[in-house]
Amino acid sequence: MPHLEALLLFWENPNTSWSKETISKRVYMSQDQAQAILGNLERHGFILFSDAISGYCYDPRSDEAQIMREVATTYRRHLVHVTGLIHSKAASGAVQEFARAFTFKRQE
Repeated sequence: MPHLEALLLFWENPNTSWSKETISKRVYMSQDQAQAILGNLERHGFILFSDAISGYCYDPRSDEAQIMREVATTYRRHLVHVTGLIHSKAASGAVQEFARAFTFKRQE
């Protein structure tokens, strides 16, 4: 859930620079957890770190197919169902399988 919520924050605010401190407050987690999530999102190409802005920002190239719009809409409309599905399947490994369906691959 925190990965999705952080990613949605970046996507909804593409011109905003985010620090681990800000993300930790907005997504209600520790700064260590926020740093781990930021690192994960950066490794997967969703966000970029910039020394110039001293923070992370959304990388629009990660969403060439405009899938994030659909993800955001689904999350808003079906919040209880989405969170319930993720939480109920977390222990079984099904969440990772579900997440693979949303893997974005940048065309080289």
